[in-house]
Amino acid sequence: MIAWMDRIADARDSWLRRNDYFHVEHQRYMQFLVPRNARILDLGCGTGRLLNALKPSHGVGVDFSEKMIEIARTNFPDLTFEVGDVEDPSCLDRLEGPFDVIVVSDTIGYFDDCETTLRQLHRLCTPDTRVVIAYYSRYWEPLLRMAELVGVKMRQPSLNWLSTGDIGNLLHLSDFDIIKREWRQLVPRKLLGIGPLLNRFIGTLPGVRRLSLRNYLVARPRPAPSMEPLSVSVLVPCRNERGNIEPAVQRMPRFAEDMEILFVEGNSSDGTFEECERVRDAYAGEWDIKAVRQDGKGKGDAVRKGFDLARCDVLMILDSDLTMPPEDLPKYYEALRSGKGEFINGSRLVYPMEREAMRFLNWVANQIFSVLFSWLLNQRFTDTLCGTKVLRKRHYEMIAANRDYFGDFDPFGDFDLIFGATKLNLKVVEVPIRYASRTYGETQISRFAHGWLLIRMVVFAFFRLKAF
Repeated sequence: MIAWMDRIADARDSWLRRNDYFHVEHQRYMQFLVPRNARILDLGCGTGRLLNALKPSHGVGVDFSEKMIEIARTNFPDLTFEVGDVEDPSCLDRLEGPFDVIVVSDTIGYFDDCETTLRQLHRLCTPDTRVVIAYYSRYWEPLLRMAELVGVKMRQPSLNWLSTGDIGNLLHLSDFDIIKREWRQLVPRKLLGIGPLLNRFIGTLPGVRRLSLRNYLVARPRPAPSMEPLSVSVLVPCRNERGNIEPAVQRMPRFAEDMEILFVEGNSSDGTFEECERVRDAYAGEWDIKAVRQDGKGKGDAVRKGFDLARCDVLMILDSDLTMPPEDLPKYYEALRSGKGEFINGSRLVYPMEREAMRFLNWVANQIFSVLFSWLLNQRFTDTLCGTKVLRKRHYEMIAANRDYFGDFDPFGDFDLIFGATKLNLKVVEVPIRYASRTYGETQISRFAHGWLLIRMVVFAFFRLKAF
């Protein structure tokens, strides 16, 4: 295998140029999955072109072909390249880890023992490390072999043709959690511009995408159980919710040793801000409560202001209408602290809800949008508009730092967090709650205006997450 790799090393880059569309599209999707300025390890890096395209702050490539590594070092002297067999534990021991991202692009098919090799990667991981595996679909094996015979594709030695299910099972056996799967490049050629159009608008559709040439899996090290104490900031955005301010504090369970409650008020007409100040002073001996007015409009602006002010490890949103019972917040905390998830999203659509808690048309629309967003985000989302969302402060800061990919588009605040968490490959877990009806005030959701906005969100997400 090494001798074969050395023989084709000089021709490797010319073959990449001959099939430029396929390889550029692969690079583009990998750039979507892998954040810039990360510490990246590329296993089976070849001549180093993919690692260079990912723009790492510290990039290390490993390949067992000395000739490939020689070319990579010449072309990309600012990156680090090592000759070694990644199935050999001593090779991994020489690497200066840990890494933010470990890339296994087209390499897993060469491994003699995939499970053991993947298991050995844990020594180079932190809990936040992401393993990104890219490979060919086994459905395409006959076509790719034919392409090699007619000289359209570079010849390959005998490979393990693994499906996404096979790779997912190997990751599970190796103590990795799968975060997302995706299939890309239904047509790996331009075909006078027809290929890109089919790939953007047809190739990402449910069912059809399984026929694509490329498949991708993103995984994280399976977290060990932890009882680490975490401090908690509970953000309560509120507008015209005066009657719910004191009950929010009275019903708040103390599930962490260090907690703060942040009321961010949105220029109400019923004296909500004055009530926030009164409650803050009345419970000063029991709770750390802050009350501020938001500068802009909308819940999204309130969430951003509150999260920027929050001082604790964990950030929670509790809608001030209290239709999500405050008593359920410990469930979210435990899901995050235990490592089951990194972005905890509430769902109102699992358990039966109280009468008049949600209007019928809203319920139908939410069911439809849950299917659409689960497809768009490649993770389960049964209820994108449940107001309760929980994540660590450091993850929120990463979302905020990368907000320019999506822009300032979301008046709700929900999608800014959901899309950002998905882009960062955070593990999403849903906590079902029993949705209650209001006891004070009126809903601030307009079924038609906000329904139209949700449709626009679907289109926006399609172009930013699928058809880009």
